[in-house]
Amino acid sequence: MRICRYTDGDDPSYGLVDGAGEKIAQITGDPLYSRIELTGKTTTVDEVRLLAPVIPRSKVIGIGRNYADHAREMGNEVPAEPMMFLIPNTAVVGPDDPVVMPPQSQNVHYEGELAVVIGRLCKDVTEQEAASAIFGYTCANDVTARDLQKSDGQWARAKGFDTFCPLGPWIETDLDVADLRVRTRVDGETVQDGTTADMVHKVPALVSFASQAFTLLPGDVILTGTPAGVGPVQAGSRVEVEIQDLGTLGNPFVRHE
Repeated sequence: MRICRYTDGDDPSYGLVDGAGEKIAQITGDPLYSRIELTGKTTTVDEVRLLAPVIPRSKVIGIGRNYADHAREMGNEVPAEPMMFLIPNTAVVGPDDPVVMPPQSQNVHYEGELAVVIGRLCKDVTEQEAASAIFGYTCANDVTARDLQKSDGQWARAKGFDTFCPLGPWIETDLDVADLRVRTRVDGETVQDGTTADMVHKVPALVSFASQAFTLLPGDVILTGTPAGVGPVQAGSRVEVEIQDLGTLGNPFVRHE
């Protein structure tokens, strides 16, 4: 099941997206908190503006260096345990929303990733219990001010600027994420081409590990790390993150002076 959040000019609505990614059947309420019921109203993706499919009530949890090839390209070792950091929910934007490159940074990078959306309140879940805590999956771009990441020594500012966490285009609730192709394109050129099979710490382990530190709430998002190929993006470019069997998230980058 694909669930999107969208607007046609009125208040945001939720809808079910068909397999072709073209038609939307409107549903009532917020599917994270209420039973899904069709309203009978339909529209198409082209007729509406897709929004971030979830706005985390609490937090976005990032995972660093979860692909060995990415760790190596950055000159780092693979951590023995998942390396976690927090991103404020104010960083979240949706498909086609501009990513605003701040004046504080001259080296902003794209990072295409699979994102996990938590579906229920949970704490200290095991890896075996993790699946029951997951609502679904979406595409993410973990935008990073690389120069600030290095100079600050911790990642809150470098990862947390407003607009630095695009999510979308929808949430896929029925997806085997063991081996999905993850590709990132800048202005149509493929710059990342990896697979979730190469994650050092798999999704169940990430959910379990995060829940041992933080109570996870419905709508929380876990970014699962990025494959090799990260690099700088320039103002005026468009970055697309495509995940096999899920969809494509695209955003323009603009410069705020």
